[in-house]
Amino acid sequence: MHELGVLIEVIETVENFARKNALSKIDTLVLQIGELSSMIPRYIEVCYPAAVHDTLLKDAKLKIEILPGNAICKKCNKVFNLIANNNTCPNCKSRHWELLCGKEFVIKEIIAY
Repeated sequence: MHELGVLIEVIETVENFARKNALSKIDTLVLQIGELSSMIPRYIEVCYPAAVHDTLLKDAKLKIEILPGNAICKKCNKVFNLIANNNTCPNCKSRHWELLCGKEFVIKEIIAY
């Protein structure tokens, strides 16, 4: 489970940001995770309490937003969700597409006061 290691890096990044900006308390950490990412949101949620233990984020809530795994068909230019359509364009049934989004793992927002 590589999610714990990645999450520890995220926590270090957020703590560095908080120190540089004189933030004393983080209320919420918002992550965006693409549905095609190697990060599994459920594992991130499970690892989160251990990752934030004894950190500035120990009382911070975690919010995860899932970003769709979308592609554009190279044959008909239809944008579609890869997972929902089994990697096949629902318009023309082509399997030739270009990935648009869905592999992201991003710190979207740090809500602090």
